[in-house]
Parts: sequence; structure tokens; C-alpha cells
Amino acid sequence: MRLNNKVVVVTAAGQGIGRAAALAMAAEGAQVWATDINPAALASLSGIPNIQTALLDVMKQDEIEQFFAPLPVVDVLFNCAGVVHNGTILDARNADWDMAFNLNARAQFWAIQAVLPKMLKQGRGSIINMASIASSIKGLASRFVYGASKAAVIGLTKAVAADYVTQGIRCNAIAPGTVDTPSLADRINAYDDPIQARKNFIARQPMGRLAVAEEIAPVIVFLASDEAQFVTGQTYAVDGGMTI
Repeated sequence: MRLNNKVVVVTAAGQGIGRAAALAMAAEGAQVWATDINPAALASLSGIPNIQTALLDVMKQDEIEQFFAPLPVVDVLFNCAGVVHNGTILDARNADWDMAFNLNARAQFWAIQAVLPKMLKQGRGSIINMASIASSIKGLASRFVYGASKAAVIGLTKAVAADYVTQGIRCNAIAPGTVDTPSLADRINAYDDPIQARKNFIARQPMGRLAVAEEIAPVIVFLASDEAQFVTGQTYAVDGGMTI
């Protein structure tokens, strides 16, 4: 068991990559707190060994602080919650920018700030942040707000890693390509021609297919484990060749 007895917190664990990561880490022996804003999504994780569920709105700092306060130990935090906006800079509105940066970056800042004192007291901890290929890594068409917010995540990750590298804290990010999740399905179905939209998403993947969440989860397990104890400040692309 690569994560035996580690206490893990996952945000947006109700579906997609968050759910796959929670299941994968629980299967490796971790005691997982699976959090989400959606009670129906969390219900699908109830009763699974090594998983406890909790409602959490990461857009509310007080809820984050109240959630973490009673936890005596947290070994791993996976900041998975996020949102994708479509459009160029000319399409973007202040409300889009605020929403993207609040959920994609500020929520991670709040969660890390809440958990870091516990990790420093323990002398160990792994923080894993959800970034994206669409960021400082690569510009993608019609991903202006999203790409800017995910670039902020990469900067945040490196800054935390640099500040605490001598104190047992590791902070890394993952940068997926296009993953076939319920979130992606919702965005595809919002197009006038969903069938063509899905084809377009597939076409930008060099492997000729979309990833599934279970293909992202092993990288998260690795970064959470002691196998990655010499890894910090890195962004792992899991993108099916988009950045070749």
C-alpha cells in the first residue's frame, strides 16, 4: 500500500478527476476525506472503504477553515476544484475573470493556507494542485480566462514549494490535456453541434482520443506518495502528447 494510513483531503471529489483520485488513493491505503459542494455527487462515494465524505464550498474561506480546523493530521491535499471558461480576451467579462481566479486559484490559496500549519507541525506534507496544459505551458484557443488562472496555479505551486522546501513540504501541480469528464460533457453539450464539438476536442489530442480520469489518477497517487519525496515545485503534464 503506497499511501498506507496517510490522511488525504480531495476537493471536487464528487466526479471526474477528483473522484478518480479519491478512489485511487483510498485503494492505496489512504484515509481519504472526499469533499464537494454537490451532495448527490458525494453520495456515490458513501460506503467505499477508506473514504469519508464532507460537503465543502471552496469558494468560502470560512468553510475551508472550519473543515480543516478539527483534523489533527493531513498528509496530502489535492486541490482539484475548478471551472473552465470559453472565449478570447474580447469575450471575457469581469465576472468571468473573477469566477475563474476565485475558484481556480484563490480557493487553492485558502486551502493551502488552512492546511499548511498542520503539515509544518508534522514536518511533512504533499500538496497537489490542479493546473492545466492551458496555462503558462501552452496557449489554447478560446481559453483566455482559464489559461490565465491556471498559469497562476503554476506560479502559486512553485512559490509554496520554494518557501517550504527545507521543512518537509512538497508542492506540485498536474497539467492534464483534455479529459472525458462530466464537466467536459456539459461544455460539449452547450455547443450548437455537440457531435462536432466532441470531434474538435479529440482532434487537438495527438493520440486521437480523450483521456479518462483514471489515467490522471496514478500521477496524483505518485505525487502523494513517498516515492515522490524528492519531487517539489514541478508541474506534471498528463496530456497525451499535446506539448510534444
